[in-house]
Amino acid sequence: MTFDIEKALQILEHEVQNYQVPVVDLIAVQTHDPFKVLVATILSARTKDEVTAQAAARLFARAATPQELAALDEPTLQKLIYPVGFYKNKAAYLAALPGVLEKNFASQVPDEIDQLITLPGVGRKTANLVRAVAFHKPAICVDTHVHRIMNIWGYVQTTTPLETEMALREKLPERHWIRVNSLLVAFGQGTCRPVGPHCERCVLASFCPRIGVTPRKLRALPKQQDAGKVVPTTPIKRMISWNVNGLRAVAKNGFAGIVGDLAPDILALQEIKAMPEQLPDSVREMAGFTAYFHPALKKGYSGVATYSRVPAETVRAGIGDPRFDDEGRVLTLEFADFYFVNCYFPNSRHDLSRLELKGEFNLALQEFVQGLAVRKSVVICGDFNVAHTEKDLANPAANVNNAGFTPEERHWMDAYIHAGWLDTFRAYHQEPGRYSWWSYRSNARERNIGWRIDYFFVDPGSRDRVMGADILDDIPGSDHCPVLLDFQ
Repeated sequence: MTFDIEKALQILEHEVQNYQVPVVDLIAVQTHDPFKVLVATILSARTKDEVTAQAAARLFARAATPQELAALDEPTLQKLIYPVGFYKNKAAYLAALPGVLEKNFASQVPDEIDQLITLPGVGRKTANLVRAVAFHKPAICVDTHVHRIMNIWGYVQTTTPLETEMALREKLPERHWIRVNSLLVAFGQGTCRPVGPHCERCVLASFCPRIGVTPRKLRALPKQQDAGKVVPTTPIKRMISWNVNGLRAVAKNGFAGIVGDLAPDILALQEIKAMPEQLPDSVREMAGFTAYFHPALKKGYSGVATYSRVPAETVRAGIGDPRFDDEGRVLTLEFADFYFVNCYFPNSRHDLSRLELKGEFNLALQEFVQGLAVRKSVVICGDFNVAHTEKDLANPAANVNNAGFTPEERHWMDAYIHAGWLDTFRAYHQEPGRYSWWSYRSNARERNIGWRIDYFFVDPGSRDRVMGADILDDIPGSDHCPVLLDFQ
């Protein structure tokens, strides 16, 4: 079957209008300056767009022209562009760039591929992108997204980006050359992702052959969760919250594979017990996600992390109280139409020595999220360290007045719910016996002697955005299991 490339690209022109604009295209629109496009393109290789944008802004504030760039030495350039990928190599390229431009091109950026590839740090992909984006001249930039997606469609059968470029030069109509990279980069970052592509919501699903694709596996929620729900007109965001009880430990026990299978849009972790620099690269910069960390000042203690497929508009670590912020307890991400608040509540301890402190945290957090809810929807999740009702733990009678089941902690949960906040799991599941934490002692998990202390709540005005919730009690790796929310 021949893939209809005209139809696909026409559909994507409309589809990606609300996607994040690739950073090089954004800079081109903002500046119309070939030099800045060239520099941003060099910085962008093997680097996330948001990191490239920040580094480019710092650099252009000091060096907006080849002459200004020539005045900066390599150590200064390294500091300005860090932490872009291979920043030391790129600093060397940028240091050499003004001299080559002056000697060979009268300090002007050339617009021919053969000339562009003579510049430091410029390969064929960069040269094509600069020619297309900066000069609006026919060129086919083939990055990993273009190479991958064109092969998924079966439009080409190639093994390298260079082979894909040459095949597209022969086959793809020239009117699509300039635009195809921007379309497929945005589409590849937003829907047709390298890991866990969102085939279930893809606008090309009806005719895409999906060659070599393993779509993300969305766990089916109980059928009754769909009863009475209006079919959503916007994509559902799958959110996962998980107390991992040590991210370095769980990273050694299949964490990446578990995340790949769960295929969340947003992943919130609690009790990470690590600084970002202590984590392996595969976890600190997990493929397909932007990672945000709020570790505790005390090493090996507490801390939260949130991974998001779509970069947050703003990020706030803490709630303004150093007693809690120093322990890495709250991390808030702001998106276009909602806030996502990842929390690790204090444990009141066996001797209840922190019960009063926990009560103060509860009230401070409640005031904080209520303030957010005035502006837009709020999703709050995490390890609340309290079982709300007798249905939420296996042995309620034996635990009255114990940490996590004291009247004080439960009354706060009552007040929170009475204020209209929705315990999303209980909106769908009223049965007892569903827990999210089990002691490591006495085979508690095998015997299901557990507690439900991990939650997703939404603000009173956002109940209709909740599409489903569950506890993923078959997922190993920690003494807690993940909990799930589907949010429209």
